[in-house]
Amino acid sequence: MTGSDKNFYKPLILLLLFAFLIFSGWSAWQASSRGSEVTDRDYYSKGLKYNSTIVEKRAAEVLGWTLSSEINDQTLRFSLNDKDNQAVSGARGIIYLFPPKNPKGLQYHLSESSPGTYTFPVPQEYQGTLRARLTFERNGAKLNRQLQLNL
Repeated sequence: MTGSDKNFYKPLILLLLFAFLIFSGWSAWQASSRGSEVTDRDYYSKGLKYNSTIVEKRAAEVLGWTLSSEINDQTLRFSLNDKDNQAVSGARGIIYLFPPKNPKGLQYHLSESSPGTYTFPVPQEYQGTLRARLTFERNGAKLNRQLQLNL
């Protein structure tokens, strides 16, 4: 092996080391300044309690819950029924709205206006198309739905 062959590897190693340091610095800057691109607040907790989330989903399926929704004059109304078409009362309803200016979402609680009927007055500042996620939970059973609202 000649001396010129040995000199070729030194700059290559230095170049690889320099590239590694540049990309490590860029990665650290991205992580510290931009934050997470995940828009679902519960994303990480779902991963950590995967088994309990699956149990909740199966419990809602076994109960046979069905959900119907309607909107009248900026008021959302949801009817939650079981497999026998009986109203499911006493559930905790939460709606997460994802307006364009706040992609992390805003959480609102639904109120039960009559047994199995849950309402939410949408604030007037929300117009046009809006993404939403709806969650109902009662006695360990949980029902989740994704919605696209046209206001």
